Amino acid sequence: MSHYCDLAPGHPFHGPYHDHEYGFPVDDDGTLFERLVLEINQAGLSWLTVLKKREAFREAFEGFDIDRIANYGEAERARLLADAGIIRNRLKVDAVIHNAAVVQVLQAEHGSLRSWLDHHHPLDHAAWVRLFRRTFRFTGPEIVGELLMSTGYLSGAHRDDCPVQARILAASPPWARPG
Repeated sequence: MSHYCDLAPGHPFHGPYHDHEYGFPVDDDGTLFERLVLEINQAGLSWLTVLKKREAFREAFEGFDIDRIANYGEAERARLLADAGIIRNRLKVDAVIHNAAVVQVLQAEHGSLRSWLDHHHPLDHAAWVRLFRRTFRFTGPEIVGELLMSTGYLSGAHRDDCPVQARILAASPPWARPG
């Protein structure tokens, strides 16, 4: 079975993501929310499709501005569903808007989305899935697993012999910290 560490190097989309983002700890809520949006939109599609549309998503969702997205109404929904640059799926668009409002609540209660994640860390994958399902929309096991692996909360993003793994460990991802 091939691993992302085998497929990504040198690829114009997978390579930069693999080498500079995937598995590294994320400090800011905007980036965490972006990853949630991208993972939700990947469901049923290839990650390459999402990476190719990433800039269009960034533009369509106004830089993944949580406060703006949380206040989207029908006009913004219609705009998004008409935007051929992104994945036009009503359930996914609605989940992004709903989840932005959830993030606002978590920020009010915990200071940030990252603090909410840190508050619950460490959990195993199944416990994370239960927590996300209680908290967010459109967050099944694959979405939650990839989101948390991509942001350093779950291990497994890279093989131990991948050169990126050493850089990730040097960045002290949550999964590598004592619980």
